[in-house]
Amino acid sequence: MRLDDALAQATTHLANHDVESPQLDAELLLAHLLGTNRAAILARPEQQLPPELLTRYRNLVARRGDHEPLAYILGHREFHGLEFMVDPRVLIPRPETELLVEHALKIASQMAHPPRIADVGAGSGAIAVSLAVHLPWCTVYALDNSPGALEVVTENARRHGVDGRVHCLHSDLLAALPGPVDIITANLPYVTTDEWQELPPEIRIHEPRSALDGGPDGLALIERLLTTAEPNLRPGGAILLEIGAGQGIETTTLALRHLPQTRVKLIQDYAGLDRLVIIETQTPNAD
Repeated sequence: MRLDDALAQATTHLANHDVESPQLDAELLLAHLLGTNRAAILARPEQQLPPELLTRYRNLVARRGDHEPLAYILGHREFHGLEFMVDPRVLIPRPETELLVEHALKIASQMAHPPRIADVGAGSGAIAVSLAVHLPWCTVYALDNSPGALEVVTENARRHGVDGRVHCLHSDLLAALPGPVDIITANLPYVTTDEWQELPPEIRIHEPRSALDGGPDGLALIERLLTTAEPNLRPGGAILLEIGAGQGIETTTLALRHLPQTRVKLIQDYAGLDRLVIIETQTPNAD
């Protein structure tokens, strides 16, 4: 079958199964199968797809038609300019989380000493590995309570050459951290249980619920982290928490309740929605 005919069939199948971007996904799946890119496929529509590859392509399209996330089928996702391996053991990195990385990089670059960073709920390692890549003088602890997720972090750290500085720890939040750090980052579950039940099937059925469902108000794990953060954070340090839209005031209140001697800033994303809470501890006076 010609490539353009295979693409047309795949696009129709995905459209009929309510996939959001059927043509784009059909092209990306075919490019993945052939080990090339979309431009190369579109430039040679008359190229023949052998029967065995056509069968494999239709299997990939069927998986996408069943609303399996494209990133899991392809096995990777781009985040902050880097390519990360992903699979159903971990949440797929989202573009909005790049805001947390950008602010963490800014804070770390202003520190007078090489920072020690703890990324809590590391998942794929998107945050931990990105920070290690862009801050070659830092040490990063990637903490997660899922052994499978830590295996993914380890692989992503190896792929990007920072496995010597990204230390994976099996941990309930900060419990396994060997000592205080300068920066704590966390993209913990913040979707409410009711919201989780209404998520699209790509997310609700295929991505790990433990990485999404934050309890009745979405803040259960975030509050638990705040209750244990103080002894794990050095003076002059910072905590960066990704939150859901509309959780800014409540998260700020929790931060000031559990860490009253801090400055708390609420940051909106590029859509103007609450996205990030930054909690900064005071630096001791030199005298």
